[in-house]
Amino acid sequence: MSTEEGRSPEGHADAIQAPGTDEALWRAWHGWDRLPDYALPEQGRVVVVVAAHPDDEVLGVGGTIARLVAAGLAVTVVSVTDGEGSHPDSLVLSPAELAELRARELEEALAELGAAGAEIVRLRLPDTGVGDHEDALARELAALLPGAALCLAPWTEDVHSDHEAAGRATLAAARATAVPCALYPVWMWHWAEPGDSRVPWERAARIVLPSAAQALKRAAVSRFATQIRPLGPAPQDAAVLPPEELTHHLRGWEVVFV
Repeated sequence: MSTEEGRSPEGHADAIQAPGTDEALWRAWHGWDRLPDYALPEQGRVVVVVAAHPDDEVLGVGGTIARLVAAGLAVTVVSVTDGEGSHPDSLVLSPAELAELRARELEEALAELGAAGAEIVRLRLPDTGVGDHEDALARELAALLPGAALCLAPWTEDVHSDHEAAGRATLAAARATAVPCALYPVWMWHWAEPGDSRVPWERAARIVLPSAAQALKRAAVSRFATQIRPLGPAPQDAAVLPPEELTHHLRGWEVVFV
């Protein structure tokens, strides 16, 4: 996850940096029951999960990954960037050091989900610059997708340029290879509100997580130390994902757009 290059939907200087929606409001929303259940594949060669930054896949669909692995499906995780831009002015870690730490955190998180054997593909596109490589990314993904049972990718309206470009490229690749694709939001829970008209709720579906999958996801999220804890005491080394942000991603269900 990275806060850089957030794009405001309605004129804010930065919708991601602005104060977010309290999770209590989301939990109290009556609209959850109107979302249909999303049917996950029960068999197939593999499910490909695309993430703009290491941790997006776990925050968005970590519980789903745990369910898929428990059902016996193989998972391939595509890290479009290494997330080296999450703390661009850090006094503690260089971008290269941060990239390697985040790659290690992803491996540890996937192991927590039961997916220690998952294939991880690092494409190493520049953090905050995915949009400049969108066509090339679509070609890379089209080479990975054939035969996949499902592809999961960042939502194309998540109000983060990297998430949106990664989602668009994945959709293009999925269409070219006739692979089903669903999109997961990450930052949406921060900037949107329950029933928000900017969100296509008519295309949303819910993936319910058994208690075991919830516990695995919580353990997986805890592995992203560079994102959930400060790198150091300086303001530029603050946590990207403070506790109030993490609560959005630790519910008993996940949401995708289809």
